[in-house]
Amino acid sequence: MDHTQELTKALSELKRITGVTLEVPDTGEEVDIENTLSQIRCLCTAYKEKYNKADFLYGLMTGGIPAYDIHGRAARLHISPEERRVLYLLEARNIDDTVHEILKNLFPAQTKTYLVPVTDHSIAVLRPLREGETGQDSRRIARTIVDTLNTEALAQVQIAYSFVIDSLTDLPEAFQETGLALRVGKLFYSDQTVFPYNELGIGRLIYQLPIPLCENFLREIFGPDIPDSFDEDTLGTVNRFFQNNLNIAETSRQLHMHRNTLIYRLEQIEKRTGLDIRLFEDAMTFKIAIMVLNYLQTERNL
Repeated sequence: MDHTQELTKALSELKRITGVTLEVPDTGEEVDIENTLSQIRCLCTAYKEKYNKADFLYGLMTGGIPAYDIHGRAARLHISPEERRVLYLLEARNIDDTVHEILKNLFPAQTKTYLVPVTDHSIAVLRPLREGETGQDSRRIARTIVDTLNTEALAQVQIAYSFVIDSLTDLPEAFQETGLALRVGKLFYSDQTVFPYNELGIGRLIYQLPIPLCENFLREIFGPDIPDSFDEDTLGTVNRFFQNNLNIAETSRQLHMHRNTLIYRLEQIEKRTGLDIRLFEDAMTFKIAIMVLNYLQTERNL
């Protein structure tokens, strides 16, 4: 291919990725084609680096792109602005090349799924919905991501996902909602790994309460000496007791614990807190108190 053909190809590539048409006029003077080619290719590279899809979507998620500019920039990047999608936000100790490669294998380019790095510990996955998919499919896909990364990358992953996005203009709200789901999920439901945006329960409510109100609530429950925490064995026993709907026989069976030992532990909690969690109302109060306590500890450590 001669230099003239290379120049034509480079100008065509520049137009494809930027939408800008440039012409090299024939002035009759000798043109340094090699230098011109180099400059155009540098321009193409700089544009790709500055305006690649991941950067665009990250800027959109974080509110860095005005609404009036969304459709134009999406069109230049060949991203459909009006398409039903779900945003997944996953977090691990380290998002390395292995994690990226596994995600690329899970979501090949032809699926039109976009991987958007957020921090060194988190990455967003913007995936289009297929015809007939439901919320259960979103949960299944989230579970597949977690299980695959746990198995193939040995990465302990937690993931949240958003409501269905009808347009890219909904992406900033979806990112905020998904980020909230991940924070609330990790704080209040740490034994889980998948956090749907619409299943945060009372955790969402507690997370948005003012700290003074939370402190007053704990003083009502525990008095002036609010405990810093409860030991893991106690919390593990209580959580299993709650999971079994306050059923002592089933809880002692699952914990391989004698019934009397379990009752003794529950009575120790009552001595310490004044709450008999064998009773529904006291059990509910204790559960909320533990969630509020965890919330305050997290806020104080920030």
